[in-house]
Amino acid sequence: MTPETVDTGTAARAWIDGWYRAWLAKDSDAIAALYSDDAVFRSLPFREPHLGQKGIAAYAQGSFESEEPDRVWFGEPVAGAGRAAVEYWAILLVEGKPWTLAGTSILRFASDGRCEEQRDYWVMEQGRREPPEGWGR
Repeated sequence: MTPETVDTGTAARAWIDGWYRAWLAKDSDAIAALYSDDAVFRSLPFREPHLGQKGIAAYAQGSFESEEPDRVWFGEPVAGAGRAAVEYWAILLVEGKPWTLAGTSILRFASDGRCEEQRDYWVMEQGRREPPEGWGR
């Protein structure tokens, strides 16, 4: 299967399921397994990219050291032609205080369905905020 024929919706849903489970379990290796060996992950537009499974695992592990996931949501992916956009929302505990994270991942999938490129855009602020009604659809 070439990237043009990847079932992008299925790949995006597998990515969502993997991230959801691994985030709550704080399992950086499970997150890294969702990516191709040579994946490029930009956690913010102006940050240097995290490269390959090792770089992505290190990024996730670093995040897990300072944040405790309380609740995590993912929206329905918008997918097609080997790419997807996925909204996410989380309530994290940082030094025991709730913070709300909301963002979008732009994903490109390899022919085997693993993510080969990810670009994130997000905002985080102190306090507990549930997603608004209709979010993620």
